[in-house]
Amino acid sequence: MTKHNTRFVAILFLLLASSFALAQPRRKVIINEDFSGPGGSNMQTLLVLAQSPQVEVLGATVVSGDQWRDEEVAHALRLLEIIGRTDIPVVPGAAFPLVRRRDETQLWQERYGKVAYAGAWDDRWWHEPFVVPPLPEGQPTTKPSDEEAAHFLIRMVHKYPHEVTIYEGGPMTNLALAISIDPQFSELAQELVFMGGSLSPLTDSPEFANNPRHEFNFWFDPEAAQIVLRAPWKKIVCTPTDISIKTHVTPAMMKQIEASGTPLAHYVARFAMYAPGADIMWDELAAAAWIDPTLITKSEIRYMEVDLDRGAGYGNTLTWTEKDKPTLSAQPVEIQVDLDLERFYRMFVSLMSAPTPAAH
Repeated sequence: MTKHNTRFVAILFLLLASSFALAQPRRKVIINEDFSGPGGSNMQTLLVLAQSPQVEVLGATVVSGDQWRDEEVAHALRLLEIIGRTDIPVVPGAAFPLVRRRDETQLWQERYGKVAYAGAWDDRWWHEPFVVPPLPEGQPTTKPSDEEAAHFLIRMVHKYPHEVTIYEGGPMTNLALAISIDPQFSELAQELVFMGGSLSPLTDSPEFANNPRHEFNFWFDPEAAQIVLRAPWKKIVCTPTDISIKTHVTPAMMKQIEASGTPLAHYVARFAMYAPGADIMWDELAAAAWIDPTLITKSEIRYMEVDLDRGAGYGNTLTWTEKDKPTLSAQPVEIQVDLDLERFYRMFVSLMSAPTPAAH
């Protein structure tokens, strides 16, 4: 496809999506992420939602996970500067999990085996929590919100009761804090959509080969995940590792995106595969499927909890069907199982290639 044709298709997609959006109110969402960067799944998820004419991003709340919170805040601010969407507030949240700490986790790994990936705690790129290293994409000049994430989340669902989707792509610490402060929080939200949990992914990745029920977002803050999963949400939709690992960013996709020539496209093409192993589209799929649920071709209902015993399974995903669920306060979760992969890829490329919608 020529550069001219790529740009034409992107503009046509935007015009069609804009026409559709005019007929329906934009859907409100708060993106709660561990915005590690530059590039990669977390940042591209912010782009998927910010690029959609159907979506109103109320804010980006930040939680430590893949990197430390303050570094993630800087990456998010800088990306929003690059795409001209500094109207979206970046709201710092929890710097640490509710209970789990790095030194305890290191002892746990000595006893039960080393995990393949430990996020901000990983020895391969460890630095102190409140250090913000130089950013490859440049340092931001804009500032984060003075508000704290849990209170921002609470304020938004009270301002727009039953209208706000909570999108969760990282550890659930901010959401657990919001629920603990205001028990009405989950009931006032429209729904919870999250990437997390693992059942039985078909992969030889060392991260899951030894323990298929291990998944980083739950593992980093198991207590927070448990609080969130037990809250009375109207609806919970889960994108587990099982379906995420079916997706991959490819050099061909990046070439097609870069041909559109926008600052956003140049950022994605440069940084999408910047980090080792960053080709899986973990969080983008959860965001895209929320925008267009027909991307998901198969799903099932399970009851979901997290293993909080301090043994080898600490942080693992627990699930049951309706007939065998325990007498606990577990909530039904819609778990995505399969997708229309090529249509998802086309949607992603179109969103990344289109001009950025103006702030409303």
